[in-house]
Amino acid sequence: MAKVIVFGSLNMDLSVVCGRMPREGETVMGSGFFTNAGGKGGNQAVAAVRAGVETHMIARVGADEFGRRLTDGLEWYGVRCDAVCRAEGYPTGTAVIIRCEGENRIIVDPGANLALGPDEAIADFDAIAEEGDILLTQLECSLETTGALLAHAHARGVRTVLNAAPAFELPEVLYRDLDILCVNETECERLSGVYPADRWRQRDALGFFERCGVADTIITLGRRGSVTMGEGEDAPHLVEAFRVDAVDTTGAGDAYLGMLAAELVRGEGLTSAMEVATAASALAVGKPGAQRAMPTLDEVEEFLRSRRERVRA
Repeated sequence: MAKVIVFGSLNMDLSVVCGRMPREGETVMGSGFFTNAGGKGGNQAVAAVRAGVETHMIARVGADEFGRRLTDGLEWYGVRCDAVCRAEGYPTGTAVIIRCEGENRIIVDPGANLALGPDEAIADFDAIAEEGDILLTQLECSLETTGALLAHAHARGVRTVLNAAPAFELPEVLYRDLDILCVNETECERLSGVYPADRWRQRDALGFFERCGVADTIITLGRRGSVTMGEGEDAPHLVEAFRVDAVDTTGAGDAYLGMLAAELVRGEGLTSAMEVATAASALAVGKPGAQRAMPTLDEVEEFLRSRRERVRA
């Protein structure tokens, strides 16, 4: 059976709540501190395996306690970690997360996430990949390595998905190796020069990425949902978000991407996969943390059933 292969970052999240953001030179009291396994790569791998598909992780951690805990945690969820190795001389990646008023601010030290070179990543990938698999990656590791792996996977016929986060200027050739590009509003503006504020600007941004060579692009719009350009459609196809009370938005996008990849591996179409991914994201924001907040497929299906029943009532 086809599987999801995630190449990406593994970080230990250090998270704390505060009532308001401190001003320059000011200290404010916080609460609810905890450490939690994170990194976009790790989060998306957990989201995919919780969605019920075989999931492999390609990554590097430091030879330290955080690295051991991150690897053990992924394996506990069921992610296969044969290609997660310890990089001597590097600390494990860390992220400091400040949770304030339902939103978050994040500072990342990538550490060992930058230790994996193109040749190693491709060798790890070739030992795992088969026809029908999906490669899911982000931009928290070396851009050179990410670009080389995307090109190699695309040439092998493996479907490629890039979450362009954090966003920065990308080589033009990289776009042509993408079957699916997923960006949020800020990332969309950074890459295309168009902020997707309305349907017309969304169409302009999606058209930009199409001209760059991307097969399909998804723009996530936060509380408004997500859009893509359906085949033969003149206007973007909108998948509306679900209204929920947000506790912590840290893992929302990663829940979306992991579930999206899992649905695509199962053979679902893009817009159908987006609908299920939207439900996963809605459930994820209802809990604190990242990986611990990723919902199971059963939870997502029950959430969708309850929402449909509510609409019929």
